[in-house]
Amino acid sequence: MILGRPERGRPPVEPVTLKILVAGGFGVGKTTLVGAVSEIRPLRTEELLTEAGRPVDDLSGVEGKHTTTVAMDFGRITLREGLVLYLFGTPGQERFWFMWDELSEGALGAVVLADTRRLEDCFAAVDYFERRGIPFTVGVNCFDGAPRYPADAVRHALDLDHRVPVLMCDARDRESVKEVLIGVVRHAMAHSSTRRGAVTT
Repeated sequence: MILGRPERGRPPVEPVTLKILVAGGFGVGKTTLVGAVSEIRPLRTEELLTEAGRPVDDLSGVEGKHTTTVAMDFGRITLREGLVLYLFGTPGQERFWFMWDELSEGALGAVVLADTRRLEDCFAAVDYFERRGIPFTVGVNCFDGAPRYPADAVRHALDLDHRVPVLMCDARDRESVKEVLIGVVRHAMAHSSTRRGAVTT
């Protein structure tokens, strides 16, 4: 091999591409997470919050937020040679939830991003993935000044199955986010193996 090119006569190996969703409540850090880890300039569909949206957009705890995702965020990260993740951030407000079905098509798994100050905001995402059998990991975004709780306490508060990973993270930090994404892939693979075993027995 010369300068990273494949050997003559051998076709280049196409990388395995996996689709991961990033979901959670309004203002929990989904756009930040995708932007922190994406190796390409992320595609964002953000619009300014308006006075007309105030009756339906609860800004409690996120008073400094001025924009919102109205369709999706998109990014890409190579976890290792031959393995690429496509990240799709879902919109957080209820009026945009109709898009989740389309975004979740073909997804390997999901990250449900949570804020300990507003855990109830991620109930809808947890319920969505549980009902559709899509494996997910809960990433607790450790905001500055937010109360810190052990993973088991968060699991209990969200009434999660004991097999669902709960990981602490900083949505601004690439390495922290990368660990969460690795956790999603591992959990999804274990979930798939369990299902295949159940089918064959």
